[in-house]
Amino acid sequence: MNDTRIDAALTDLLFNSELSLDEAIDRHFAPDYRQRTDGSWADRTEFADHIAHLRTVVAGGSVEVHEELCSGTKYADRHTVQVTKKDGSTVRTEVYVFADLADDGRFRRIEEVTLMLEGAEADRNLGSAR
Repeated sequence: MNDTRIDAALTDLLFNSELSLDEAIDRHFAPDYRQRTDGSWADRTEFADHIAHLRTVVAGGSVEVHEELCSGTKYADRHTVQVTKKDGSTVRTEVYVFADLADDGRFRRIEEVTLMLEGAEADRNLGSAR
């Protein structure tokens, strides 16, 4: 079983340039993955498009998990993502996650709500931008 954690997944997706987008997604997300961010659903293809877009904008950053709970195939956490964009600006977002894991431990479904703590108004939709 994969030891899935949101910080490892986000680090591979956004900050690990040694992994291709497909490798990063395959490592942490099941083939039938879907995600709802602030009320909007995305399937795995739409999620990949979102991450591909972020990879063109993000220069670096970090993930800090404040609370995390995993019980069987249920996962929940509260974390903060700090991003430095290629233009030098920063965005800091707090995220609340409820998720289902596949039998192999990868994320099958994530439902999340985001709260921007720092950043420009134009960055408010960074969590779902494509």
